[in-house]
Amino acid sequence: QFFLLLSLKDDDSGDHDQDNSSPKDGEKEKNDEEEKDSNTTKRKAAVPGAGEHPLQYNYSFWYSRRTPGRPASTQSYEQNIKQIGSFASVEQFWRFYSHMIRPGDLTGHSDFHLFKEGIKPMWEDDANKSGGKWIIRLRKGLASRCWENLILAMLGEQFMVGEEICGAVVSVRFQEDIISIWNKTASDQATTARIRDTLRRVLNLPPNTIMEYKTHTDSIKVGGNHTVFLN
Repeated sequence: QFFLLLSLKDDDSGDHDQDNSSPKDGEKEKNDEEEKDSNTTKRKAAVPGAGEHPLQYNYSFWYSRRTPGRPASTQSYEQNIKQIGSFASVEQFWRFYSHMIRPGDLTGHSDFHLFKEGIKPMWEDDANKSGGKWIIRLRKGLASRCWENLILAMLGEQFMVGEEICGAVVSVRFQEDIISIWNKTASDQATTARIRDTLRRVLNLPPNTIMEYKTHTDSIKVGGNHTVFLN
């Protein structure tokens, strides 16, 4: 699937007219009526189209943006995060991705999230609450390439940890950008080590790159809300 994702990268970019939900960018992706329903679970599950190449799991893109320094509760964070849409095949992924603004071109305090369908990109979600994430802080200019490499590896099942992967986040900040990959079971050291090693490989990280693993329970203790650690 990883090589299929790469091979279809250029072939499908002009095929978006068949998909009436392809977003133009991270901020203009939905009309008002769709935004009202963006955080509910009532959406139809994505299904592969005829002749398309199904992914092992369905996924959803999310986008969030907030004003730095403004206190954020779990409730306000959930209201601020918008679901862009879901996909079930390689072709549907490229139809979304080819029309989304790249992380390196985002401004302000913005995040893209790519999570398995049915999992919200929140610590409190049942799939995430016992898990954690690997965090890599990037100097400016690297986010777009690293994000693409990370999500292609995730969609192509390169991590080889069964159902452990929940999703990935790229966070655009003023001084740096941050990428992270979330998994279900923070206490499973063999799994977290494999994710770390795969992350080094797919992102071609220098040996001295600092990688931090943080459990979601620690994130909640440190931040108390989502102000500190949707980094």
